[in-house]
Formats: sequence, structure tokens, C-alpha cells
Amino acid sequence: MEKIILFAPLVGSLIAGFGWRWVSIKGAQFVTTGLLFLACILSWITFFSHGSEAEHIQILRWIESGTLSTDWSIRLDRLTSIMLIVVTSVSALVHLYSFGYMAHDENFKEGEESYRARFFAYLSFFTFAMLMLVTSDNLVQMFFGWEGVGVASYLLIGFYYRKPTANAAAMKAFVVNRVGDFGFALGIFGLFMLTDSIKFDDIFAAAPTIAETTITFLWADWNAAELLAFLLFVGAMGKSAQLILHTWLPDAMEGPTPVSALIHAATMVTAGVFLVCRMSPLMEFAPSATSFITFLGATTAFFAATVGLVQNDIKRVIAYSTCSQLGYMFVAAGVGVYSVAMFHLFTHAFFKAMLFLGAGSVIHGMHHEQDMRNYGGLRKKLPITFWAMLIGTLAITGVGIPLTTIGFAGFLSKDAVIEAAYAGTDGGYAFWMLVIAALFTSFYSWRLMFLTFWGKPRGNKHTHEHAHESPMVMLIPLGVLALGAIFSGMIWYNSFFGKTEKVAAFFGVPYHDAAAMHGDGHEDHGDNDHGKSDDKAHDDHSGKDGHAKPHYVLAGKPGDGAIYAAENNDVLNEAHYVPKLVKFSPFIAMIIGFATAYWFYIVNPTLPKRLAENQPHLYRFLLNKWYFDEIYDFIFVQPSKAIGRFLWKRGDENVIDGSINGLAMGIIPFFTRLAGRAQSGYIFTYALAMVLGIAVFITWMTLSGGAH
Repeated sequence: MEKIILFAPLVGSLIAGFGWRWVSIKGAQFVTTGLLFLACILSWITFFSHGSEAEHIQILRWIESGTLSTDWSIRLDRLTSIMLIVVTSVSALVHLYSFGYMAHDENFKEGEESYRARFFAYLSFFTFAMLMLVTSDNLVQMFFGWEGVGVASYLLIGFYYRKPTANAAAMKAFVVNRVGDFGFALGIFGLFMLTDSIKFDDIFAAAPTIAETTITFLWADWNAAELLAFLLFVGAMGKSAQLILHTWLPDAMEGPTPVSALIHAATMVTAGVFLVCRMSPLMEFAPSATSFITFLGATTAFFAATVGLVQNDIKRVIAYSTCSQLGYMFVAAGVGVYSVAMFHLFTHAFFKAMLFLGAGSVIHGMHHEQDMRNYGGLRKKLPITFWAMLIGTLAITGVGIPLTTIGFAGFLSKDAVIEAAYAGTDGGYAFWMLVIAALFTSFYSWRLMFLTFWGKPRGNKHTHEHAHESPMVMLIPLGVLALGAIFSGMIWYNSFFGKTEKVAAFFGVPYHDAAAMHGDGHEDHGDNDHGKSDDKAHDDHSGKDGHAKPHYVLAGKPGDGAIYAAENNDVLNEAHYVPKLVKFSPFIAMIIGFATAYWFYIVNPTLPKRLAENQPHLYRFLLNKWYFDEIYDFIFVQPSKAIGRFLWKRGDENVIDGSINGLAMGIIPFFTRLAGRAQSGYIFTYALAMVLGIAVFITWMTLSGGAH
């Protein structure tokens, strides 16, 4: 069954890509979509039936070189099964949605219908590469899948190849990701050098030894675990669009909207989070690297949320929202609560994919208009799309009942991340950045809704008059994703962020009673690096009779289970006992963001323009995305162009072309003319040349002694 899940998308991709002339365009669409739904159904069966134990399924012997022995095999554990349902569910629904969205595309000429078969082939190939990544049992297999999704994203972002902006965006995504992938490759090389293996089980078992090893890199000595964890995270930075390597993600919106939903909301960009969680046995021995992950994730969440405040393209708003939410996931992983990182990854896939597909429905209904300033009053024109996007907005902003487990998916997973951030950093930088980002998320999400569905119609009157709801084939995926956005958090809350023993059982991790282990009859919350509980927390641990209730902690050796927590990592437990004000903070931030957006865009719609005019420098700073593109253009792009021009003009034209032209047009003709003069036609000239030649020969023989 697992092999069918993995290879069904590949078979569909090959049929659609190379056999569409035999199966027809529509046949290619049905084959790829049908195989994806088969993989999706089998993935859900696997998720519910497999359990938490790890299973290894060999497919074939792969690379044998020296001591490197690599099998292509499937590692099936809880992390894998979570990613299987995320990838196949979103991909299957995107395939179905694309039936309607790609039916008639103005970017292709009349009768040029083969683009649809090519599009579905690319979608299925991407899904196969992503499944290869998440099912990998070793780092080489993961790297192949990692690069495969990179190739697929290049093809899909640049799918409208006649648009220069789409080609530029595809190239930008490819180049920026190569920077991150170089760090990932260095991390793999380092691990192989130290462990003589690239298999996860071998690396996990060697993690304590790696933590005690020193390695030389860039003329300095480093702790091996710290350095390798950092290098692996560099790969995650590129793929998951974290600050510094984030610039490709917003531009990737040049691809068709279903691509945005599949790649840049739910699946490919979460590969970095999956990598960090998969390598948790190594990360737990690298506190400096995980502190950096926490810092960068929190900074990215804040940065992307500020930029999302002022964007006008509906897809770019959601793109920066994705960038921000990925920062949340990295914060959870950075403080050592990998189950919460996966929880937010899981719920985010449903509501963010629905927001992207909902935006695509709006764009489809408004004849490919993407500027929200030209929307307004679309509730009645697009009623089903409106309700779907409203549910997605309620999910991403975190609407729910505080201090309960009742709420939309984002309410439960985002609050879990913020509580873990508080417990893991003692209420430090990461916690405050995430709370502020939650406020901004609420503001820009409701801004999108108010500009799109409320108010008076703006922009082209003809476009508004002909605005229409999308066909049912596009609305069904929205309905299915809406169910996930509503219920996924409540259903799986205890599995991802419940009491420690429940999370441990779900992820197949050993656990024990900390008090029993220490033999003192009291809970031991651990004097750990991630934070300490307060007196109120200790009170909450006690039963009504004054006796301590069991305080479970994750245990076992690295690799025992899908995730690993070090002995002093008790953040999962501490996160449940943070002050109530911390638990309320995301809800308060959400209310403030909603109220501000309502005031700006419903009560007093002239206020945003006046505020932008009063604060022009801040507005331009945010509108231009903190000038990262301009800075990179100045530091990297223009010098590269200057070097290219120098090598072209001076190297190619002056040196190479000049030398060849000089040889062909100067030196050779000169000697040719000399040779021509020697060919006079007179016998005495030739006789003189012969005599002179004989004289030179005899002289040379005489001087050399003639013995040789």
C-alpha cells in the first residue's frame, strides 16, 4: 500500500506528460487526479491503521560507492503518516480544483490545449517528489526528493512561460533555493564524514557522540552537532522561505493559483519544518543552533506579517501570511516542542490551501483581476467562495473560546505555538514577536475580507457586472478544506499538544514519570535550558488530596520514536502551565486586529489613505518589503552583472575574439605575403635557397662534431 501511495503520482505524471496524445487531454486530467485520490485514500488508511511504531520498507538497492550504501526505502512512522495525508489530500483537491481553473487560460493561444496535460503532469511530478522526500529513510533519498520539488516548483512557477515576470520568478526561486541547498548538502557531507552513514537510524544513534566531537570548518573549530544542525537548517531556510532566503516566495505567485495552494502554502514550503523535526535527535544536542532557529523563526513571523499589512495583490497577502506562519512552526521546533510544530503544519495546510483556492475563485470570478483595490461587495456575487474564505480567515486569525479546546484549527495550533514559545524562552523575544505577528495577521486577514467582500464595488464596472461564482468542481475542494479548517485542531489537539503521555503515545516515544524516576515523591520539572514553571504551575500539578499527580516526560534514546526530546527538555509539559494572560494573549491580539481592520475599512474607509500619507516613509518601507530585493540587487545582482559585462566585453570580445581576429587577419596574412614573395618563379632564386640551405646544414654538422 505504501508503494502505491509513493508511485501513483509518478505513474500519473508519466502518462499525462508523455502519453496524453493517446489518452487525450481530458484522459490525462482524469488519470492524474484519479491516481492522486487513490494515494490520498490509502494515506488516510495508513494514518489511522499504522500506529506509532517505525517501519522500514525497502524498494531497491540504490547507490553503492565505497562505504556508502544507500537503499531507496520508505520510513513509515508518525511523522511520515502526517505528511502523507497533508501532501496527498491537498494535492488531490488541487488536481480537482484545476479542472475548472485551468479549463480556459488566456495565457495560451486558442487551440493550444496541451498545456493542461503538461500542467497536470507537473503537479503529479511535484507530488511524487514531495512524497519521496517525506518517506525517505536516509539523507541522500531526502536530498533527491528535495531537489525534485525544486525542479517541479521551477516548472510550475514559470508555467506561463510567455510572461517575463513568471520566468524571472521561476529563476529566482531556483537560484535562491540553490543557496539553501548548498548548506543542506554540506550538512549531509559532514554527517557522512562523522558517522560513515547517511541512514537516519545510524545518525540518530551517533548523535550523542557527534555532540562531543569538534570539527574544523572555514578555518575554525566548531562543535560538530551545532555546525551540522545549523547547515541543515540553512537548507530549511531556503525551502521554507525564512528571513534572508525568503525573497523567492512572494514572487512565486506568478504561477497559476492552484500552484500557489499546492506548493507555497501546504506542502513544499513545509519541507524545511519537516526536516528540522525529523532531525530532532541531532537538534536536541545543538542548543545554539536551535536558539538561532527560534530567533529567526520569530523574526520571520514578525517581518512577513508587517509586509502583509500593506500588500494589495490578494495572492501576495496570503503568500506573506504563509511566510509568517512558517516562522511560527520554526519557533515551536526551535524551543524543542516538535509535536506542536507538526500540529501547526498540519492545521495550516487545510486553512491556507483553502485561502489560496478561495483567492483563486475570486480571481477566476473577477476575470483574473488580483488587485484588492478593484474588488468590493463580492459577497452576493460569490456567496460560496465568501463563506469558504470566511472560515479560512476565522481559522488563520485564531477564533475560538479561550482556555478551552473549542475553536477553529488555527486557534488551537497557533495558541499552542505561542504557549510553547513562552515556556521555552521564559516569555522572551520569540513570544512577543509571535503575539505581535498574531495581531498583524488578524488585521491583514480581515483587511483582505473587507476589501474583497464588503463595501461598494471598485475598479472596472464591466468586470463587476460579469463577476460570477466558480463552477462546482472548484467549490467542492473548498468545502472539504473548510472541514479541515474547522475540525482538524479540535480532533487532534490531544495527539499533538495534549498531556505528555498522550503526545508520546501518538508519536511512538517512550515516556516515564519524572517524580518516580527521581525518587523524591514530587514532580521534577527540570532545571532546564528551555524554562521553568512558576509556583502556580506546581500547584496545578497537585491533586485535590495534596499529593502530586504524575508528571510525565519524554524519554528514550535518540531515534526511539518519530521525535526526540532531550532529558532536560520539558517545554511540552511547561507549556500547559503558563500564566492565563499568556493563554489569552493571542485571543486579545486577534480581537485588536479585527477591530482595527473594521475601523479602517468599514467604519472609516478614508483612514488608511490618510495614514499612509502621514507616514510615507514607513508605508513605502513596508510596501517595498523592507527593501530586501533592492539590497540583494545592489549587493549580488548588479556586481554579478558587472562581472559578466567585464568578461563579455574585455574577456570575450577583446581577448578571445581579438586574439583570434588578430591571428586570422594580421599575423597569418603577413607571413602569407612573405611566402608569396619567395615564390618568384625564377630558377636562380630557388637555386640560391638550396645552396644556402646546404651551407647551413653543413655548418651545423661541423659545429656539432658530426658524431651524432
